[in-house]
Amino acid sequence: LPPHYFIQSNLRMSKKDDKQDFINRTELRGFWLTRIVFLRSLAFIYCIGFAVSLFQNKALIGSNGILPIPAYMERLRNHFNLKAKEVTTRSFMAVPTLFWFVVEKHTDTALALISTSGLAVSVAVLLQGSANMVIMSVLWMLYHSIVNVGQRWYSFGWESQLLETGFLAIWLVPVLSVQSLPFNTPTSRICIYGYRWLLFRIMIGAGLIKIRGDKCWRDLTCMNYHYETQPVPNPISWFMHHAPQEWHMFETMSNHVVELVMPWLLLLPWRSAVAMGGVVQILFQTVIIVSGNFSFLNWLTMLPAIFCFDDEHLSPLFSLKTLKCVPVAEKLADRNHHRPVRYQRAVLNCMIGMFLAFLSIPVVQNLLSPNQQMNTSFESFRLVNTYGAFGSITKDRTEVILEGTTDEQFTANTRWKEFEFKCKPGRVTRTPCLISPYHYRLDWLMWFAAFQHYQQNPWFINLVAKLLEGDEDVRNLIAHDPFQNSSTLPKYIRAQHYGYQYTVPGSEGSGAVWTRKYLKPYMPPVSLTQLKEFREERGFLRNPPEKKGKKAKKGKSGASEVQQWYYLFFSYEDLRYP
Repeated sequence: LPPHYFIQSNLRMSKKDDKQDFINRTELRGFWLTRIVFLRSLAFIYCIGFAVSLFQNKALIGSNGILPIPAYMERLRNHFNLKAKEVTTRSFMAVPTLFWFVVEKHTDTALALISTSGLAVSVAVLLQGSANMVIMSVLWMLYHSIVNVGQRWYSFGWESQLLETGFLAIWLVPVLSVQSLPFNTPTSRICIYGYRWLLFRIMIGAGLIKIRGDKCWRDLTCMNYHYETQPVPNPISWFMHHAPQEWHMFETMSNHVVELVMPWLLLLPWRSAVAMGGVVQILFQTVIIVSGNFSFLNWLTMLPAIFCFDDEHLSPLFSLKTLKCVPVAEKLADRNHHRPVRYQRAVLNCMIGMFLAFLSIPVVQNLLSPNQQMNTSFESFRLVNTYGAFGSITKDRTEVILEGTTDEQFTANTRWKEFEFKCKPGRVTRTPCLISPYHYRLDWLMWFAAFQHYQQNPWFINLVAKLLEGDEDVRNLIAHDPFQNSSTLPKYIRAQHYGYQYTVPGSEGSGAVWTRKYLKPYMPPVSLTQLKEFREERGFLRNPPEKKGKKAKKGKSGASEVQQWYYLFFSYEDLRYP
C-alpha cells in the first residue's frame, strides 16, 4: 500500500482516540444530543406518514375515493346541524381538521397540498436535526387534519400514538430558533419524563390487554398462530412460524416479561436502570419489525425509548466537533439561567406537566379496569391515549379473494379472474412482501374484512364498485387488475372466502408459500347497476349521472331487480353510520 495510506490511517486513529478521550474526560449527562436524534427519528416517521397519504389517500378518501371526504364532512355537518360550508367552534373542537374549511371541489387539491407540505417540512427536520415550535406545530396540525377525516383507514392505534408523540415534541424545542444546540432552551425534563411515561403506558397497556384477553396468552400458545395469522406477514414470518413449540412458548413468556416487568425500569431514578429499560424495548421492537409488516408502529414505539439515553450514551453517533459544542451550550445555558425567558419556559413546562398529569387520569383508570379498552382516545385532540395490541389472536387465517368476469350472464362455466393485492396473501406462490415502515392501508383493512361480514364494511362494497368502473386511482392501490389491459371492464365481481396456511418445511420445491382451501362465498356477484342505489345513499356518488337506456326490469312485486337486490343485502341497521 502507498505510504499516504498509513498516514491517513494514523490520523483517523488519532481522531478516534481524541474523541474517546474527550468523552472519557467530559461529563455528558444532558440531553442535547438526545433531542437531535429524537427529532430526526420523529421526522422520519412523519415522512412515512405523509408519503403514505400522498400516494394512497386520493384513492382512499379523495373526492371520488372509496370513502370520500366530502360525504364524511356532509355527515358531520348533519350531525352538528350545520349548513353547507358552516363551521362552529363546537364542531371544530370535536373533529379538529382543516377540511372544515375546504370546498368540496378542492378536496383532492387540499389533500395533496397537506400531504406534500407535511412531507417537505418533515424532510427538512430530518436533514437539519432541529426544529422550533412553529414547525412541530405545523407537522402535528397537518397530520391531525388527515387522521380526523381518514375514517376506517386511519382508525388504528399508531395514528393516535404519532399524534401524542408529535404533540409532546412541540414543547421539546425552542419557540423560534432552529439551532441544533439552542443554549436558551435545554431539553425539557417534563418532555423527557413525558416520553418515558408514554413508553410505559404503551408497553403496560399491551401486556395487560393480553393477560386479560385471549386464553392463549396465559397458556403460552399464542405464538403458535401469530406469525401465520398476523395482518401482513413478511418473508421471515414463514421461518418464525415453523420454529419449535418450545421456542414459541419462550417467545410468549418473553413477551410478558418485556411488556409487564421491564417497563417499570423506565420510571426508576437510576440512570443505568432507565438505559437498560430503553435497550430492552428497542430490541423488542426490532424483533417485531423483523417478524412482520406492522406499518410504522414499532418504529414509532422506539422513539420514546430514545429519551432513556443521555448525551454520553449517544455520543458515538456524533462527530468530535459536535461533541465539543455540547459543554459550550451547557455553560451558556447556565449563564442565562436567570434570564426572563428561562423563567417563562420553566412556568410553561410546569403547566404542560400538570396538563399531561390531568389527561392521564382516565388512562390510568382504564389500565386498572378489568374492562380495559385498547387504542382509545378520551378527547378529540388525542393528546394522551391508551394503547394495546393483539389482545386476541386469530387461530385460522382466512382471506377475501376478489374475482371478476366480463360475461353478461354468469353460469357454472363462467371464467372468473382474480384481483391481486400488493401485500395481502392471494396467489399461493407469491413471496410475502417486506414494506415496513411503509404501509398499504387497503391491504391492512382487507385482513379485518376477512373475519367480518361485507355488510359491516361499506368501504368494501364501494371498492368493488370502483374496480367495476376501472377507477385508475383505485387500480394503483392493488398489484394486478386482470382487466386493466382489456378493452372490456368486468360486468360482475364476486368475493370468495378462502382458508390459508403456510406450507410445511420440505415442500419448498413446489414454489408455494401458502396452501389455500375454498370455504364459502363471501359476497355474491354484483354489477354496477346493483350497487348504484347503495352508493347514492352513502354519498359515494356525489353527482350520479342520469340513467339512460331501458328501464330496470320489474319483478313480481313491482320493484325493480336493483331494488330487490338492494333491500335483500343492504337494508340492515348495522350499515348506518353512527
